[in-house]
Amino acid sequence: MSEKKQQVSRRQFLNYTLTGVGGFMAAGMLTPMIRMAVDPVLQPKKSGDLVAVVEVDKLTTEPQRFDWEIDQVDAWYESKVTKTAWVFIQEDDSILALSPICTHLGCTVSWEGNEEYPNQYYCPCHGGRYYKNGVNVPGLPPPAPLAVYDQDVKDGTLYLGKAISRKGA
Repeated sequence: MSEKKQQVSRRQFLNYTLTGVGGFMAAGMLTPMIRMAVDPVLQPKKSGDLVAVVEVDKLTTEPQRFDWEIDQVDAWYESKVTKTAWVFIQEDDSILALSPICTHLGCTVSWEGNEEYPNQYYCPCHGGRYYKNGVNVPGLPPPAPLAVYDQDVKDGTLYLGKAISRKGA
């Protein structure tokens, strides 16, 4: 073998140098973009997002409307959203918290909202009705029962979470 030193030509040196500098510049530009795209995925998820809504001793056997606010985060945008539930104590002393969102077109239902149908939830958009337990009246537009809220009772206070669909009910 020859003991000649491998000399780097000027052209090769400039080529290596410019490639290295260009690579560092590209990495410097892409890193913030990748971090911005991946950051929401890396954020810890909140578990058990239950919010105190009402004291249990204020509940009756007649559905009552309760409103509360939650903090909603959509990627980087944070806002306060008002949630609503129809809450009452059932005959077996369990608490039922129903979403007021009609399963037909998303209108808001109200308890005894129509004088012709007492003791029922009524949707004014297309005449949809639900029984007191939130089950849809057969033969009318709503295809499924009203959603129920995830709930927990602690220290005499009712905590509500996300609405859970009852399409299979």
